[in-house]
Order: sequence, then structure tokens, then C-alpha cells
Amino acid sequence: MAALGLVTPSVGTNQRQASVGLSTQERLLIPAVRHTRDRRNKPMAVTQTKTSSSRARSGRRRRTSRPDPLAINLLKKDHRQVEGWFDEYEQLEDDTEKLELFKKIALALKVHTTIEEEIFYPEERGDVEEDTLDEAYVEHAGAKRLIAEIEGMRPGDEFYDAKVKVLGEYIKHHVREEEQPGGIFAQAKKGDEDLDAMGERLAARKEELMAELGGQKPN
Repeated sequence: MAALGLVTPSVGTNQRQASVGLSTQERLLIPAVRHTRDRRNKPMAVTQTKTSSSRARSGRRRRTSRPDPLAINLLKKDHRQVEGWFDEYEQLEDDTEKLELFKKIALALKVHTTIEEEIFYPEERGDVEEDTLDEAYVEHAGAKRLIAEIEGMRPGDEFYDAKVKVLGEYIKHHVREEEQPGGIFAQAKKGDEDLDAMGERLAARKEELMAELGGQKPN
């Protein structure tokens, strides 16, 4: 026994030392316990390997979305700008500020609907479903009527704020119809039109209309 203290214990020695004081039956259980632990640990390693492999495969499959062509990008920017203005209007209390902001909204919507109706919608006939385009024209007409009604009023008049809010909801609905999966923009991108070249025509016409209707250039 004294010689054991002079030797660095090996794994087997540690196990033998740990078994001192145990009954024969208890010592027989030690290998079974170690086997169970090893078997329990192995699936974890396999699971981790599978998870890492799955992540790697998932990373390889991930694709960066292509940027929108110029025409779609321009129209979407118009959408975001007007949506932001409608949200801003909700926070205003001063009638003068409300009137000035609504003038910006009205001008932007008039220019936007005009370039869509003069260029985008006609050139997308054949690429976009006929019924979908027809509905877009009707929605534009409804928005124009409501804009005209509001322009004939002043902030503080009965239903002025309510009509501005309804117009905002109307426009947001129209935007969803254009931008949703399978909507006008998605169909247009799958079509044959050169949307980058169209975007240049839309931008040029927008600049003309901004100068004509509002005395200013587009942002």
C-alpha cells in the first residue's frame, strides 16, 4: 500500500481507489454507469454536429434579395414619403401647420397618380392582370375626389381631420395592393418591360409635374 503513494494514479488507478470501501455489487455497477454516461453524451455530440451542419447548409441557401428596378424604387419612395406625412399629420394641433402639410400631401399624390396613369399603368398592360390595373385606376379616382373635397375646406372645419385620416387609410390600402406579394409591382417585375428605362421616364415626368403644379423639384 505504501508503494501506491509514490506513483501518479492512472485513470484505472483512480477508479480502483474510488471503489475502495464499496461492496462487490456496487463495484460491479461502476462500468455500467460509465457506459451509460458515455452513451448519453454521444447523441449530444451528434446533435450538435447536425445543428452546425444544418446552419451551414441554411447559410449556403440564403440569397440576398435583388434591388428593385428604378421604376419600382421611385414609386415605393413616393409611398414611404406620403405615409410618413400622414403619420406626421396625426401629431399636429396647429391649423396652419396642418394646412401646409396637407398641401404637400396633396401635391405628392397628384404627381404620383399622374405618372402612374400616364406611364406605369399603360405600359404594364399585358404584364399585370387587367382587373388589378382597372381597380388601381378606380382607387386613384376615389383619392382624387377626396383630395378635392379637402382642398375646398379649411382646418377646423367639420370633418376636415376625419377626411384627411380617411384619405391616409385609403392610400395605405392602395399601397398594400401595389406592393404585396403577387401585387402590381411583383407582376411588373416578372414582365417584359424595361423597368429601369421606365424609371428614368417616370423621374423626368415627375420633375416636370412638380414644377408645373407646385413650383418645386422632387426630393
